[in-house]
Amino acid sequence: MYRKLGRESRIRRSILAGITKDVVMKEAVVTTEARAKEVRKFVDKMITYGKDGSLVARRKALAFLHNDKDVVNKIFNELAPRYKDRKGGYTRIIKLTERKGDDALTVRLELVD
Repeated sequence: MYRKLGRESRIRRSILAGITKDVVMKEAVVTTEARAKEVRKFVDKMITYGKDGSLVARRKALAFLHNDKDVVNKIFNELAPRYKDRKGGYTRIIKLTERKGDDALTVRLELVD
């Protein structure tokens, strides 16, 4: 099962792709716990595609990340070689504080060194 995050499927997919891009490019992002737990699946999947290195994997990554070639190049050229000996678990979630206003738990989603 997955989290709906209170959004329609097309909007939810766009939000998840955007946060995935931010995590890949900045290597860390602050967001809510529910979004972070959902995004980590996609970040791990993108890095796994990068480790595969095939043309099909590159096209799947491009399709999910809205054809952002800079992000896909970073995944395939920098992150995949960094994690070549790691079987999985490329991200970690560090709990921070509750957000003012709606009291949502904020977390830091970052790539593991």
